[in-house]
Amino acid sequence: MQQNMPHQFYTSNVTEYTHQLLALKKRSSWIAWIRFAIFLTTAFAIYFLWESYSITIISIAFVGMGVFLWLLSLSANNKKQQEHLTLLIQLNEEEIQILHHNYLTRADGTEFINMQHAYANDLDIFGKASLYQYLNRCTSEQGKLLLANRLLKAQTTEAILLQQAAVKELSTNTNWMQHFSALGLSSPLKISTQEKITNWLQQPQTTFLWGGWKWFVQSYSLITISTLILHIVGIIPAALFYPLTTVYFLFALFQSKKVHTTYLLLGKVVNEVATLFEQLKWIEQASFKNSHFNQLQQLLQANNTKSSIEILALKNILDRFDMRLNVFVFFFLNSFLLWDVRQMIALNKWKRKNQHQIEAWMEVIASTEVTISLATLSFNQPEFSFPTISTKYFEFSATNLGHPLIQQSKRINNCFTQTGIGNIALITGSNMGGKSTFLRSIGTNTVLALMGAPVCATTFTISNIELMSSMRIADNLAESTSTFYAELKKLQTIIEAVKQERQVFILLDEILRGTNSLDRHTGSKALIQQFIEQQTVAIIATHDVELAQLQQQFPTAISNYHFDVQVANEELYFDYKLKDGICKSLNASILMKKIGIQIQ
Repeated sequence: MQQNMPHQFYTSNVTEYTHQLLALKKRSSWIAWIRFAIFLTTAFAIYFLWESYSITIISIAFVGMGVFLWLLSLSANNKKQQEHLTLLIQLNEEEIQILHHNYLTRADGTEFINMQHAYANDLDIFGKASLYQYLNRCTSEQGKLLLANRLLKAQTTEAILLQQAAVKELSTNTNWMQHFSALGLSSPLKISTQEKITNWLQQPQTTFLWGGWKWFVQSYSLITISTLILHIVGIIPAALFYPLTTVYFLFALFQSKKVHTTYLLLGKVVNEVATLFEQLKWIEQASFKNSHFNQLQQLLQANNTKSSIEILALKNILDRFDMRLNVFVFFFLNSFLLWDVRQMIALNKWKRKNQHQIEAWMEVIASTEVTISLATLSFNQPEFSFPTISTKYFEFSATNLGHPLIQQSKRINNCFTQTGIGNIALITGSNMGGKSTFLRSIGTNTVLALMGAPVCATTFTISNIELMSSMRIADNLAESTSTFYAELKKLQTIIEAVKQERQVFILLDEILRGTNSLDRHTGSKALIQQFIEQQTVAIIATHDVELAQLQQQFPTAISNYHFDVQVANEELYFDYKLKDGICKSLNASILMKKIGIQIQ
């Protein structure tokens, strides 16, 4: 029942939003017909009353135009609501697909891949079928970058606990999350847009700084508009009016040239500023109990003014700025009202008040999107649990631990505990028995735990450690690096961290696989002894069952586990369950015989 709850929720949302969308489309059609009728009625009324009093015709024209514009506004709002509902339907349909494990067409974060990272490539953090691809619900580039950084580096224990509380609360309000995401999808925020605004904010003000400009603009407009009115009523003749208008235009054009640099910096950002306004307003209006979001909301109250109000003010200025793109509007507004100068004065005032706020506002959006990503995971996977972060080094304990990217119907869970320093868990086993998947299950859940997310386990306790791994090694032809040398470089990084006495948790799969069996055994044995001497914590999976004999030499430091295989009629059967002790059953010879190698 619990498993079906997310699916039922998303399906119900799709049905409800589809009904609402159809109703809005019908309403849109009615508004269009009424608008057309108002236009025709006004036109016919003016036609039939043309010889009547001019005040009557003017009144009809103004009323008709007013109603027409009001209906136009209703139509615009209706269209906006339709677009929002369409995005909500898309979001819910995508979540249904993700619940069925169809997520491989989503953004996979390949731009964040770093081949030198301590664990990301071993654990499929980015790329096809990656944790990022499954987890990400961010719409802004800022949010995606923050999510990537959280996946690559553990947070402080305090930050983890704050994030957990936020995720728990937000996961009970999925509709709020989806509306926030839909607002972001309307015109996703880009880092380049933030840089544009930041560059403008950092530029020193050089134009229209004289305090008398505001008074001058008002006086100038009074003179120019008076000239226009006097010409309309016939007091100022055309012979004088047009030369005056030319002077007005040239003066305004000269002032507008000073605006060009600023306009280029802020050009084409209005839609994203509108998104920022809508999302910040959505956060401000919400009521949260957790400290994480309360802190974010406090960031939005700088200068005793709500951030959404400030962003709306910027959007309105930029909207007015864009009116200059119409040649006829540009001519009138600038010639008679110094339109560009007015907007620059308003921008300068806005800059002085909000010069240091934009970065904080973007951080709030990014942090909210990361929390939404984790809260969606919690909602979609109700069987996942929130981990306990231990204050001591080292403690790891998990019951019913599984890989979060494996479907529940196919997932095999295991229990595992490892405590104390200088502790090595050796896992032996046959090919395809589950050793690598088990290591990745531990690693991937550790990454989730240390970013404040729920994990794929019934219970999960872990210290706040630095995760390092060497599991998937590839050669590099560009750097003329062999697989063996690439692995040595990775192990060198791990050994250096150990020597620096960093609190690391190491996952190794088949150490030194690129060399001969004798050297591999000798090197692996030496590395394990070194880890024990330097009080390191590691889990090591290996085919070399001889390494398990080290437990006799280090009975308190080494624990042996294994994954085995059952054989019946020369067929292999795996249960993928972790067991104590050394593996006794190997499957390589059976596999070789099945492909045609004649083993006696």
